[in-house]
Amino acid sequence: MRIGIGSDHGGFALKEEIKKLIEISGHEVFDYGTNNSESVDYPEYGKLVGEAVVSGKIDRGIVICGTGIGISISANKVKGIRCALCSDTYSARMSMEHNNANVLALGGRVLGIDLAKEIVSVWLNSKFEGGRHQRRIDKISEME
Repeated sequence: MRIGIGSDHGGFALKEEIKKLIEISGHEVFDYGTNNSESVDYPEYGKLVGEAVVSGKIDRGIVICGTGIGISISANKVKGIRCALCSDTYSARMSMEHNNANVLALGGRVLGIDLAKEIVSVWLNSKFEGGRHQRRIDKISEME
């Protein structure tokens, strides 16, 4: 799978760790920045990753800011994005199986590295179940 990842300064350190995990897992990583811990604005990175998913350049995206809240809101402004902010593995699995989340948001200042890696692994290995859930995804798309 082609996985895009982007963060602001608050998520930079975690982004670098998650990139390693994605590569070790056999996926291709596309880094949309930022490239250091100097202050930047998270909406730019949520938008970059969201647009890459919608265009088909990448299959899924991961976005990270300090709490994950701002960057998830930003990614969700891109038409066609279903970004889920997850802080546990159950939510990560359900976000994919039931909601077909095409972007995962994480909080770099609120999650430990090990938990964040578990969340990403579960999300990457989960599949959308379709069926009754597709009807609900269609309703979300109609709202756009």
